[in-house]
Amino acid sequence: MQKIGELYKTADWKTEKHVPVIECPDEVQADQVFQVKVSIGEEVAHPKTTEHHIRWIRLYFQPDGDKSSYEVGNYEFGAHGGSVDGPNMGPVYTHHAATAAMKIKKGGTPHATSFCNIHGLWENTKAVKVG
Repeated sequence: MQKIGELYKTADWKTEKHVPVIECPDEVQADQVFQVKVSIGEEVAHPKTTEHHIRWIRLYFQPDGDKSSYEVGNYEFGAHGGSVDGPNMGPVYTHHAATAAMKIKKGGTPHATSFCNIHGLWENTKAVKVG
């Protein structure tokens, strides 16, 4: 039996459309607010259809040396083109991207996870230093 962590896939986001892309500074000042954007399909577009879409993105932060990570944000995407007229006939499609504002006391690792309704769980990380 697999554990949930074993179900997460990762790859180079420049060639794989499901991998969360984390955009934020490589170095920030302690206790200064900065932006972290997480998106899917930055280089290779991911579909936004009723049949194939990104359902959610979650962002966590793990400070250097800590055993625990902390949830920064949970972003649900509910509009995938469905309507009473049928699949992909709806008036709105959610773009699978989210931006969080956060501050940290010491460096660490933002972890982004996402869920594609067909291809499952994906993850990515990026180191952030405090200068």
